[in-house]
Amino acid sequence: MEKINAILKNNRFRRCLDEINKFEEKREFCRHDISHLLDVARITYVIVLERNISEKKEIVYAAALLHDIGRGLQYEKGISHELSSAELAEGILKECGFSERDRNKVIDIILNHRKKDNNNLLNDIFYLSDKLSRNCFICRAAAKCNWPDEKKNSGIEY
Repeated sequence: MEKINAILKNNRFRRCLDEINKFEEKREFCRHDISHLLDVARITYVIVLERNISEKKEIVYAAALLHDIGRGLQYEKGISHELSSAELAEGILKECGFSERDRNKVIDIILNHRKKDNNNLLNDIFYLSDKLSRNCFICRAAAKCNWPDEKKNSGIEY
C-alpha cells in the first residue's frame, strides 16, 4: 500500500481535504472527509473480495481516496465534483507513481461514481459502496436531506 500512503501524504491531496473541510465545517448533512473516503474504500474492497473479483486493492483505495477531492471546486466554482476530482486525481496519481493504465482505471471510476453503469462491474460496486457508506439511519438531518427515502440507508448492509 506504498502508493496509497503516498496519496495520504501528498500535499495536493491534503490541501484538497483541508479545503473541503472548511467548506463543510458547518454542513448539516453527510461530509466528504477522510472517514467517508476510507469507508467507501473498505466497503468496495469487501464487496470485491466477496464476489471474487480480481482487482488490485491499490486501485480500489486510490479511487476511494480521490473520488470526492474536487468538492472544493464544486463549492467554490460550481464545477461538478466528479470532473474536478478526476482532473486533480490525474496529477496526484502521477506524483504517487501509478502507471498510466492504473491512472486511467482510477479516473474512470471517479468519473462514473455518481451513476450506475451496468456495463462495468467495478464502477457499479463503487457506486453502491459510496451510497452504503452513508449512515442515514442515525443522521440527525435525515428529515431535511434531499435524498429520496428509497435511497437512504435504513440499516447496515455491510
